[in-house]
Amino acid sequence: MKNRLFLLLFFILSLCLQGISQPARQLVQVIVTPDKSDWTYEKGEQAQFQIMVLKNNVPLDGIDVKYRISPELMDAWEEKTVTLKKGVATVKAKRFNDAGFLRCQASVEVDGKTYSSYSTAGFSPEQIKPTTTLPSDFEQFWDGAKADLAKIPINPVLTLMPERCTDKVDVYHVSIDNIKGKIYGILCKPKAEGKYPAILHVPGAGIRPYYGDVRSAEKGIITFQIGIHGIPVNLEQKVYDNLGSGALNGYQVANMDDKDNYYYKRVYLGCVRAVDFIESLDCFNGQDIAVTGGSQGGALSIITAALDSRIDYLAAFYPALSDLTGYLHGRAGGWPHMFKDNFTNKPQKIETSKYYDVVNFARFVKVPGWYSWGYNDNVCPPTSMHAAYNVIPGSKELHLFQETQHWTFPEQQELKNNWLFKKLLK
Repeated sequence: MKNRLFLLLFFILSLCLQGISQPARQLVQVIVTPDKSDWTYEKGEQAQFQIMVLKNNVPLDGIDVKYRISPELMDAWEEKTVTLKKGVATVKAKRFNDAGFLRCQASVEVDGKTYSSYSTAGFSPEQIKPTTTLPSDFEQFWDGAKADLAKIPINPVLTLMPERCTDKVDVYHVSIDNIKGKIYGILCKPKAEGKYPAILHVPGAGIRPYYGDVRSAEKGIITFQIGIHGIPVNLEQKVYDNLGSGALNGYQVANMDDKDNYYYKRVYLGCVRAVDFIESLDCFNGQDIAVTGGSQGGALSIITAALDSRIDYLAAFYPALSDLTGYLHGRAGGWPHMFKDNFTNKPQKIETSKYYDVVNFARFVKVPGWYSWGYNDNVCPPTSMHAAYNVIPGSKELHLFQETQHWTFPEQQELKNNWLFKKLLK
């Protein structure tokens, strides 16, 4: 019986390993490369893109490739077909006279299947200016909102999660009271007695469970990873799937006609409330807090640092919600692209967006910040992110990994972690 069980387990493990070992890369690779190594030009320059198609790492010759050149996520400037000669084709774009980004997409059909890729050239990205404007009562609006939040007790409830604890770290599921409803998160704190710095992890878009940052806690840092939707973050995945396709579907534009009741108001204030909670912990050292996240979390990192002077450092990957009105000015706007659809382009929604746009929070960020994204980001257009980054008055450093889309290389994560640890564990 034991032998049969062993063989069954071995068979299942073998199948799992076969699945894991399947290559992620496709058989045919389309490679598109600008003719400058850093993919960056001065505005008014003319970019060239080289297109190659490889099969079994060997360039294919004499086949037709369709290409499309356009400003990111906007209408095409040019759509043509070119034939590869000696395995290569070079296409020249029109001069790009504005500060911004130009994308070349290429596709090819091989053995009945279509393969595609793209690359993006930047033109004087440091000169990109926002399209959104700062409301005259922006600071007053958020000061009033924070004052309302301060009237509500934190009322923290910590529930130990023994199955997630380690010999060095205690892990808790936490609920705290927010301006409306609650904020839930996962707290990881060192078991050893002492006073520690802290990292607030703010989430990307979507609805999901969270597991906490045990690794950083083992290094001597309190970590608090929050959800934003006012629901526990330790439920089964199907609960979040049902909410994502049901009650929380399209939460990004919920109540956008009214700046006082827009969905993100309680989210932004929830991040401040999470800082309140960290400050209340006996094991917090009282002086060092960083905030970090990617995409929606990158946006929330910048916003939290602007709203809350207790934040000392921020690290953000590809911040969403940046320069949302770009589409109303003939260029790409930030995720969630609400103004790409004319149905949402109502004056009330446009006005509300100004109070929630990352650009207008970025204007008030004074703490040291570490930022990283790629030119090829197909969710958060680099134009929108540079529009926010360029107005940040505080100390800042931008780490470009041009090839990346809406993901990161391990090296980016390592750089970010090393920067945060150096700041917090000084």
